[in-house]
Amino acid sequence: MLSDQIAEIERAFQANTTLLQTCRASTKQVAEVLREYLDRNTSITTLIHARASFTDHLLQLAWQHFMPADDNGIALIAVGGYGRGELHPCSDVDVLLLLAQENHHNYQQALSALITFFWDIGLEIGHSTRTIDECVDEATRDITVITNLIETRHVAGPAALLATLQKRIEPDQIWSSAAFFEAKEEEQRLRHLKYHDAAYNLEPNVKEGPGGLRDLQMISWVTRRYFNSESLEALVTQQFLTREEYDSLIEARDFLWRVRFVLHLHTKRSEERLLFDHQQHIAKAFGHLDESINRAIEAFMKEYYIHIMEVSRLNEMLLQHFREEILSDHNSIPVAINDRFQVTEAYLEVTRDDVFKKHPPALLELFMILTQRAEIKGVRAATIRLVRSHRHLIDDDFRNNPECRENFITLLRQSHGITHQLRRMNRYGLLARYIPAFGDIVGQMQHDMFHVYTVDEHTLNVLRNVRRFTVPAFCDEFPNCSKIILQLKKLELLYLGALFHDIAKGRGGDHSQLGKEDAYVFCQHHGLSEQDSNIVSWLVQSHLIMSVTAQRRDISDPDVIAEFAAIVKTQTRLDYLYLLTVADIRGTDPNLWNNWKDSLLFSLYNSTKQALRRGLDKQVDKSEWVIGRQKESLALLTQHDHAQIDALWQQLDDDYFLRHSASEIAWHSNEILNSNVTSTPLIAIHSDSEQGGTKIFIYASDEENLFANTAIALDQLNLNIIDARIITAKNGFTLNTYIVLEHDGNPITDTRRIDNIGTTLKRIIGQNKLSALPTARRLTRRQKHFNNTATRLNFFSEPNSAITVMELITSDRPGLLSLIGKVFVECNVKVHNAKIGTFGEHVEDIFYISDKNDQPISDVNQIKALRKSLFKALDNN
Repeated sequence: MLSDQIAEIERAFQANTTLLQTCRASTKQVAEVLREYLDRNTSITTLIHARASFTDHLLQLAWQHFMPADDNGIALIAVGGYGRGELHPCSDVDVLLLLAQENHHNYQQALSALITFFWDIGLEIGHSTRTIDECVDEATRDITVITNLIETRHVAGPAALLATLQKRIEPDQIWSSAAFFEAKEEEQRLRHLKYHDAAYNLEPNVKEGPGGLRDLQMISWVTRRYFNSESLEALVTQQFLTREEYDSLIEARDFLWRVRFVLHLHTKRSEERLLFDHQQHIAKAFGHLDESINRAIEAFMKEYYIHIMEVSRLNEMLLQHFREEILSDHNSIPVAINDRFQVTEAYLEVTRDDVFKKHPPALLELFMILTQRAEIKGVRAATIRLVRSHRHLIDDDFRNNPECRENFITLLRQSHGITHQLRRMNRYGLLARYIPAFGDIVGQMQHDMFHVYTVDEHTLNVLRNVRRFTVPAFCDEFPNCSKIILQLKKLELLYLGALFHDIAKGRGGDHSQLGKEDAYVFCQHHGLSEQDSNIVSWLVQSHLIMSVTAQRRDISDPDVIAEFAAIVKTQTRLDYLYLLTVADIRGTDPNLWNNWKDSLLFSLYNSTKQALRRGLDKQVDKSEWVIGRQKESLALLTQHDHAQIDALWQQLDDDYFLRHSASEIAWHSNEILNSNVTSTPLIAIHSDSEQGGTKIFIYASDEENLFANTAIALDQLNLNIIDARIITAKNGFTLNTYIVLEHDGNPITDTRRIDNIGTTLKRIIGQNKLSALPTARRLTRRQKHFNNTATRLNFFSEPNSAITVMELITSDRPGLLSLIGKVFVECNVKVHNAKIGTFGEHVEDIFYISDKNDQPISDVNQIKALRKSLFKALDNN
């Protein structure tokens, strides 16, 4: 395959002319030749071995050229992937320069020339220079070193040196098979935790992620160490794998190898992450040509997830096999649980191989037992194999069997291990068999910036989050949720709501409505009462409404609370919905959750709780609400006399007191009364630890460009505006409150940063003209990929109000509010309020606006002009 390139470098070394140029050119040509063979559908095994073979020739020729002839004191040894003879296009070439004795200086000049040559020709060489004794010492201390050394291969120099080293590191010398296995198992556990123990990440790491190539290498390492075999086929000979399982393992390995090979060729670097940027290209390389872009990516990624799930299943089964073979006391006596199951050394197993065949409900009983007995660590390897081979028994008759239904519901009513066992059921393929609708979302991608997991992985994460609310050790994570969940008498209803909330995604139509129907049928089929079935189906139907209300509506408005309370109807449903909402948002992407969202949702929860206590037909009159808010605020204003406060409050209408808390009103009043502001803007900044955001209060004369300039200043400061409340007083001043976060989602705490914000705002707001837009910041990598949300504008009239509501849906981008504010100024539009909602790659912002005379924008031509200007500004940026 690469014979021409090998012959070319051989001639170059013989002639010793244009050596550098020829070897550099040949090395580059190798990648192109391999690409051509890849396009011809050449076996991936052939391709990666071909690159390793070419590299062998190159290194051997260079060794002969640069190193002393017939020197028996140093050898060139391949380690790592190169040691296995597996090299992908941009993989590092890892080598060990093995010395017989401690005389590094004798070879310093030659080795320097050799390594420099490798770098000059573009070879990514990773090298270490050690004596045999040093290798043994390092390997004794470090599991990573011994792992590298057990997959070494001789390349050049005296082979006897490697033979001596291999003898010195055998299991009877250092790292017994048991110690090696335990260390590698712990290493894998920690690596999986780094990736949140989730194989179905939407941008998975092909090499390091759960179910990836490293999990396959884990099997290979233990096989080498215990069976002294370089071939995985030894696992068939030793009856650790069936031939069918071995073929499945090799198929998954070859698929992942091919993905990684294409990824390296496409990115021209050692890229191991299957980023959104690359998925379309790789989907095309795997033959997904006829579908739309998203469909092609979806089809390819589903194929990818199927293979990594198979790797995860086989990895778990084989590690359990190794554990039993290497660590177990083979004389231990099983402890019977019942006629079907027993426990051997803390691992569950069937009493006979025909248990599932004779009694199919035992397939669910196994998982139920695991939730009931916390002392059981897992399932023995032979039983895992039996579970997998009897999945076909889960059919309609199985689902209709009362014992199976009882087993599943009983599992959900346990206090321990529910999430672990549902994950295990999903890994073994049983969850998709038992709930066919769940099978449709296994490996289902979600094409947005909001989610980082597939639908099934997200669903199980939501279930895990809900379960964590019940665990005392985690009560500090979400203290409100941990208190509320104690009030629920039937936690299984919440778990079912979590399990079904996204089950209809990808079908088309409203997934909440479709999922509601699935959930109701499932609950009824499993013997739940009509009332309980309705709670679960309502939860599924309504699982988005609390998040949408909190992030898009003005929850300081009593009418909004009354409307939401009318939907919820009861305290019990409010409790269930609040817990599911928090768990759902947290389960989309752990990095999206912040204290601001926490406080927003809990504020809505508390306001709704009060409304439900009063009764849906006894909602508070707005005037009563205002009087109550003023009394609370007055109690906090102890430094000013009532006359001063009353004079200030006379300038404010009821809307101000409705939209601000008592503490905010007291803060604003103190700032204004303590200052002598007339025309210069007053800026006050306060980080609210409870609300999780930083509040910026601006008291200034009402200028048409005030909102735009404020947005421009905050954008220039690289701050995210998440809420804006704009009140115009009767004296011609505005009281504007912005809640902002740093770009990492945290409030501002650094005093110098706060001072800079205040100074910048004063400078820009103090101008009499519209400030220039700041230099546009570049889109993030993910924003570039998902920057395709079509801009939509909707205008609504508020009944009995001088306000027009404008809803904007568009792609998120840096400086968005600055652009919008500039357009408002140009179109003579005033902003009275704003709800800023960012949902992954797109925003859904609500602006409460009027014309410059504080009247609703009812003129059709003005709305047309505003719409046209906004579309133009957004399309050009």
